[in-house]
Amino acid sequence: MNLPDLVTWLKQRTALSILTQEVLQNLAPKLEERICGANQTLVLANTPPAGLYILRSGRIESNPEDWQAVGLLPGAVINLQALLLNKPVEQTLITLNECQFWFVSASEFGALVEHYPEITQAFSQQLAEEVEELSAQLAYEQERQTILRPYLVSKAKRGIIGKSRYGVRLRSQVKQAAENRESVIIFGEPGLEKDNIAALIHFSSPYRRQAMIKIDCSKLQASGAELFGRAGGKPGLIEALGQGTLLLNNIQELAPELITPIANLLKTNTYTPVTRSQDSTDVAANVSTSQARIIMIAERKLPEIDSVAGQLIKVPPLRVRKADIGDIVNYYISIISRAKCINKNRITPEALRRLQAYDFPNNLRELFNLVERAIVQLEGCS
Repeated sequence: MNLPDLVTWLKQRTALSILTQEVLQNLAPKLEERICGANQTLVLANTPPAGLYILRSGRIESNPEDWQAVGLLPGAVINLQALLLNKPVEQTLITLNECQFWFVSASEFGALVEHYPEITQAFSQQLAEEVEELSAQLAYEQERQTILRPYLVSKAKRGIIGKSRYGVRLRSQVKQAAENRESVIIFGEPGLEKDNIAALIHFSSPYRRQAMIKIDCSKLQASGAELFGRAGGKPGLIEALGQGTLLLNNIQELAPELITPIANLLKTNTYTPVTRSQDSTDVAANVSTSQARIIMIAERKLPEIDSVAGQLIKVPPLRVRKADIGDIVNYYISIISRAKCINKNRITPEALRRLQAYDFPNNLRELFNLVERAIVQLEGCS
């Protein structure tokens, strides 16, 4: 590309378009072409910028672990802010495929800025707007985290243990649910760790980096303000959650006033923030769209909700999973022994037969408590 064409390209395709023709004509001869292979680190966070990069072709992304990940396409100008403010690079950038750049060293760009002070002046307003926007985003993120923090689920406690056909089917259902965004009802008796199954679905999904929150339906306000927020006021949990997962625990204990709004949310992915006015015009004007994935835990049927849920997972009780009791007990012995820093005990065949002969009305919770109590009683015994 000759210099006039390069100047035109910079003017039409990059953020440098706000600079004068004279500045661009003096910058263009200083640009050298560079090529970087795929999956290479172009710039490293918290290091001084080597120079100004202008992406001609290819794709770049910031480190996925950064709180505000970005993707860059041709025309992107890299390190401009760091060079103008004389500060370290903020984000690590990695090439996704082979990329072509124009590059000017930090010293040469600094000399150009010194010769043309209007470069700094031209970007000062833009930088101020970006700082203001970033501050607003940070303030919103802090508010969002404050709203979600009391309800956050940090991880799944364990996988599905056991090789029986029930265990295999349950693992398959969890995997299938993790591959889509449909709402899910997890149905079963008390003590089956249904909340852990919900966490497995979320943390196995492509949205695992998004937040997951757990809400006890018996404690929700009948007005729905906690979930849906107030029009013109504090955002609700659904808005704060974004693309995360909302786990509604014990959906059968939902206040009657909330059944219709929740059913509508499942059916249409929309909800209405709570308003003081009951005017239907005001209500229609405040309809919001939910991006959240919804998982519900139920111990008895709720026809209005069951009919609009996308998927149903029935968790089998422990009494039909006799073949899995040995594996589950050994797992419980391992984690309890590790937590107590004691030697691992083993279960005798006779003890296992007696466990398999019992129906465990409180399921896994009862089995865990029994194993823990037995280990405590055996501490100090050989």
